[in-house]
Amino acid sequence: MRRLVMALILLFAAASLAGQDRPSLPPVIVLTAKGPVSPAMSDYIRRNLGAAAARGSPLVVLKLDTPGGLDTSMREIIQAILASPVPVAAWVAPQGGRAASAGTYILYASHIAAMAPATNLGAATPVSLTGPGGAEDGPRAPLPVAPPRDDDSQATPADPPAAPPRPSGTAMEAKVINDAVAYIRGLAELRGRNADWAEAAVRRGESLSSGAAAAEGVIDFVAADLVALLNQADGRVVMMEGGPLTLATAGLAHEVITPDWRTAILSVITNPNVALILMLVGVYGIILEFLNPGVLVAGTVGGISLILGLYALALLPVSYAGIGLILLGLALIVAEAFAPSFGVLGIGGTAALVLGAVILIDTDAPGFVVSVPIIAGVAVAGLISTLIIARLAARSFAARVVSGAEAMIGAPATVLDWQKGQGHVWAKGERWQAIGPEVLPPQEPICITAISGLVLQVEPPGHAT
Repeated sequence: MRRLVMALILLFAAASLAGQDRPSLPPVIVLTAKGPVSPAMSDYIRRNLGAAAARGSPLVVLKLDTPGGLDTSMREIIQAILASPVPVAAWVAPQGGRAASAGTYILYASHIAAMAPATNLGAATPVSLTGPGGAEDGPRAPLPVAPPRDDDSQATPADPPAAPPRPSGTAMEAKVINDAVAYIRGLAELRGRNADWAEAAVRRGESLSSGAAAAEGVIDFVAADLVALLNQADGRVVMMEGGPLTLATAGLAHEVITPDWRTAILSVITNPNVALILMLVGVYGIILEFLNPGVLVAGTVGGISLILGLYALALLPVSYAGIGLILLGLALIVAEAFAPSFGVLGIGGTAALVLGAVILIDTDAPGFVVSVPIIAGVAVAGLISTLIIARLAARSFAARVVSGAEAMIGAPATVLDWQKGQGHVWAKGERWQAIGPEVLPPQEPICITAISGLVLQVEPPGHAT
């Protein structure tokens, strides 16, 4: 009996110790990737993958809901996932979410690929191949290919006419498509997923629902929530750099790491509209500081805005022609202020600004275009600046001169001494030599009618014209 009691005590003690050890395990890290794939998203994911590795987390769950985004940011995320010592489970969620375009590549690169019900993935054709005005992030229709013909077949009048030669741009399109196909097939082969469908998603823009993706071997399973995902991932073997790793994730606690202030700021300033506004505010602020030295506020705000704008543009796929046109437009508007052309330079500068804003961002990725209202605002601001400068220039030409020799014309003066049509007068606080009527009594008020060198021509007020 005593032995039985001791055995029960030891059993309860072991169970108690096991229960205490389980909560001490590092939690599963959950990251949220919602919206376009951007430099801010890339920075957020890469930093937290490193933090998860430092904490020894058993798994990182990447909750995906994206329409696509920038190719450079997508590749940075994929490289971080491939190099991560912590396995990554990409999970397309919540219900109604999607992993389109760049999201499909990220899903294929992850160690575990899962989707929530009522989600979809695919449409991975590079968006740079969609024509102007095409559907957002949508695929381009494949060109028809003529069926093969037997060697002994002969053309007849009924045969369809030969297809016209394809444009030279097709070669570049083929290079981009083939590069994307090779990239996603390599990821599919690395993770043992359906490489043929991945190629179809790139070449023909195909998409799948979550259930169809699981049936086609595109993803590992469908998980309605995070607990279901951890339970289904438990016991799966994933290939890491150091070799195969068996996941033990059932029942683990999880910690959600939301994007912090750094990611929020980076997300705001890398918006093409904000980057353009920052650059314009920066340039105008510095110009205002040069025109009014000592203001300080304009120069400080302008300098900070210009640096932030240039930093954002350095992270975005920009067109150097667009930047050049914007700088040229600003220079012309500034030139209008210093060399008034009654609107010619200003209107030309505004046109250059608008054209530069239109072609500034060199991508068709969703979420990375300069909006039409911003372009209209740039045009209106440029035109208003031009009109103000032109109006001030016209008023300055019509206004009376108040300095220099011309300012002496019409000014009053007082006779100091006068003899035979010449003498000295007091004008503008100075003693001047003057010529005029034959007789002028001392202290007589007179009016200056002309100036020749240092000699004034004067007349009595009633005779001045």
